[in-house]
Amino acid sequence: MHPVTAAVTNRIIERSRESRAGYLSRIEQAQHDGPGRAKLSCANWAHAFAASPEGDKQRMRNPASPNVAIVSAYNDMLSAHQPLERFPPIIKAAAEAVGATAQFAGGVPAMCDGVTQGRPGMELSLFSRDVIAMSTAVALTHDAFDAALMLGICDKIVPGLVIGALSFGHLPVIFVPGGPMTSGISNAEKARVRGLFAEGKATRDELLESEMKSYHGPGTCTFYGTANSNQMMMEMMGLHLPGSAFVHPNTPLRDALVAAAPRRAVEIAHGSNAYTPMAVVVDERSIVNAMAGLLATGGSTNHTLHLVAMARAAGVVIDWSDFDELSRVTPLLARVYPNGSEDVNAFHAAGGMAFVVRQLLDAGLAHEDVVTVAGGNLRAYQQEPFLQDGQLVWREGAEESLNPDILRPVSDPFLSEGGIRLLTGPLGRAVIKTSAVKEANLAIEAPAIVFSDQDELLAAHARGELNRDFIAVVRFQGPTANGMPELHSLTPVLGVLQDKGFKVALVTDGRMSGASGKVPAAIHVSPEAAHGGPLSQVRDGDLIRLDAHAGVLEVLVDAAELAARPKASTSGSNVGYGRELFGWMRRAAAPAELGGGALFGELA
Repeated sequence: MHPVTAAVTNRIIERSRESRAGYLSRIEQAQHDGPGRAKLSCANWAHAFAASPEGDKQRMRNPASPNVAIVSAYNDMLSAHQPLERFPPIIKAAAEAVGATAQFAGGVPAMCDGVTQGRPGMELSLFSRDVIAMSTAVALTHDAFDAALMLGICDKIVPGLVIGALSFGHLPVIFVPGGPMTSGISNAEKARVRGLFAEGKATRDELLESEMKSYHGPGTCTFYGTANSNQMMMEMMGLHLPGSAFVHPNTPLRDALVAAAPRRAVEIAHGSNAYTPMAVVVDERSIVNAMAGLLATGGSTNHTLHLVAMARAAGVVIDWSDFDELSRVTPLLARVYPNGSEDVNAFHAAGGMAFVVRQLLDAGLAHEDVVTVAGGNLRAYQQEPFLQDGQLVWREGAEESLNPDILRPVSDPFLSEGGIRLLTGPLGRAVIKTSAVKEANLAIEAPAIVFSDQDELLAAHARGELNRDFIAVVRFQGPTANGMPELHSLTPVLGVLQDKGFKVALVTDGRMSGASGKVPAAIHVSPEAAHGGPLSQVRDGDLIRLDAHAGVLEVLVDAAELAARPKASTSGSNVGYGRELFGWMRRAAAPAELGGGALFGELA
């Protein structure tokens, strides 16, 4: 192992010793209790399969016949999740073929951040992760299953499914992805039209036509945002079947992978010789592997929230210092939009996850000796699936990059460090994604312009007030204030100003989309303004220095003067569009560095 990777892992193990032991103790008790249905009364068990076909009923009467839960985030609003509609029949048929049964145990909500960007509904987005976790628990709490399959792909959905499933960590759990849509228009063309619209030089019809050519079919959006970062992490954590992340939906190979998941779930189910509970797959080492993959591929900063929450659900405690230290020794191996010009389909074609896994393992930047749902160790994930005479088989993936403009080895990376840095200083702690930011823009000192929401910034731009050097401070966007919505709609505007030659940056206690790129953004500032953090005392004209090289975020105001200033407050609305239903979550929300959700007091 690389000494820094080893040291960070050991520190996490030590920090997590008590919480991890408590989690494993709960899981061990559930394991000793045996399969849920063995404890159910005849009436309970009969209820569980009363509506099943006769053949399923006969198998379910047999205590040796495994029953696999299906938990799905299917809906038509997410292009990535629409293909999941076809999966349950494929899964049920594959389970029947090996003498098992599969039941649709429950559905979980799945909102599309692409639809809600800049809208009030986005204020429910982060908390939807907790709702998904709770919904997963409701689905599995029937306690009638020997294993489970999680059908989900996008932003909050996979983290929520992971958190919920870890409460049932005595069950083997396999994540079943759907894959990306085919490539549409180039990312450069999409960004060009967005920029023209932000400047008032393109009509709404022209913008819509461009977006429809980009988001045009079933599958994940093809940029490397949170959804595709999720899929990368499920491979790095050993929760997918190897190489299944980026295979297109509605293809013979995708259907073969879907059918293989229940067969494998039966092989590793409770009572089998290969029993592989989720609790032993997700541990300190697999969490470090997920961080390594995120950094090496320039993945979404949203996972500085989500991965923290996922880890805590398994009793593992990580923080932003861990990301920062690993980032300094993990080279950037991939350039995928918005960190490059090409999309995830080009990344997959260049060698994809099999190449990344091989490189990280060979360099000692990821742990090989982990448990995976595929059996063996993480080396299984340097293989890729294909069809041979109609049968699903795996072969060794590319040992060399097939396109060095997209994917490179550790010996010749795009950057010597990963894409995420920790910023600290008088304004608090924050993270910044550096992989898509040009070197000249990684350190900026400029006067602040303070906004209480993103609409104020957009309005100021429309009035022509932002054609100058400045650092936008957009505050009261944290979990407690309004649920921490993504501020992706600011990206085109700030990008246009940067392209005009102005020095611009963003400082916020909110989030930026996993698709955000070239404008330096200190995000997730903690403590947030709604908790009285220093952001609440920043004023227009204060000089702010953001230096990603040095890891510094500071306001150049005398400390005593800053402390003496009154703290601003916000009168932002938290009602309408369902927001009033989430008041208890805003009040219970943890700080961003603890994951930003409302569940963590119980998970700590």
